[in-house]
Amino acid sequence: MIEISNLSKHYGDTRAVDGISFSIQKGQILGFLGPNGAGKTTTVRIVTGFLPPTSGTVNVDGHDVVADSIEVRKRIGYLPENTPLYTEMNVVDYLRFIVDMRKNGVTDTNRRIKAVIDQCGLGDVVHKDIGELSKGYRQRVGLAQAMVHDPPILILDEPTVGLDPNQIVEIRKLIIELGREKTVILCSHILPEVEATCARVVIIHNGRIAADGSPKELQASSEGKGAVYVQIKGASIEFSQRLAVIPGVERVTDSKSMSDGVCSFELSTFKGSDPREGVFRACVDNGMVLLEMSRKEVSLEDVFRNLTKQEAA
Repeated sequence: MIEISNLSKHYGDTRAVDGISFSIQKGQILGFLGPNGAGKTTTVRIVTGFLPPTSGTVNVDGHDVVADSIEVRKRIGYLPENTPLYTEMNVVDYLRFIVDMRKNGVTDTNRRIKAVIDQCGLGDVVHKDIGELSKGYRQRVGLAQAMVHDPPILILDEPTVGLDPNQIVEIRKLIIELGREKTVILCSHILPEVEATCARVVIIHNGRIAADGSPKELQASSEGKGAVYVQIKGASIEFSQRLAVIPGVERVTDSKSMSDGVCSFELSTFKGSDPREGVFRACVDNGMVLLEMSRKEVSLEDVFRNLTKQEAA
């Protein structure tokens, strides 16, 4: 559905996107991730026709984004991070305006508008001016405008910004449902949301692709380490030095003194290692009480941080 080949974008001497290539199949929900300044937004703007590439090609449903930009835009619904809305219009008039402006082959405008209003949970505010709505409802209106012309491709940039936890769950379910029949690109900094929603993740860093695969594949192949969290009664912060030399422990990443002589420690572990037995024996040998010990597996957030730690530094 989308084919990106050797795509580059330069701003003067700065390479925002540096020769990236990947494709997206029909009906796939792709999480497109990257730290600020990595080239993610630039890539999305090229795919949607907002920016021309410096070199390389992008084909959307068989149409080149430069040579056939209008046909590409007909096939895309785009929700940018800062949703542009006409705040003086009410919700239903705004959606009708979007359908009329798109002229995208919607045969029954009223039915289509009603469908997206129901999908996005806008029934209670349908006749209110957009300027009167909360940030969460404005975000829903932005999602509705991206969907109202029934495009085969949806590009959603931070679609759950401003929503409460219940609304986030509803939008997540909606995105999964839409992914059964549409191609969805989800850009988000909420990595647990991406992990729960996306079948595939592409991480871009310094303008290049740093990782591409399912969340499980990225977690399995990540250079990131697991971690063990412990609470020990009778220990001091200095006990972290004893924990650090247990086989399988790479380093102690966090030590905190709590109440009643209890300290907590987080141990970064080498890939494939399990130091929990060593932690238990260290507590017994030093006459301490192990109150809690839990193993933390590598998360998508850990993968992201490990791949982009140079940027963070």
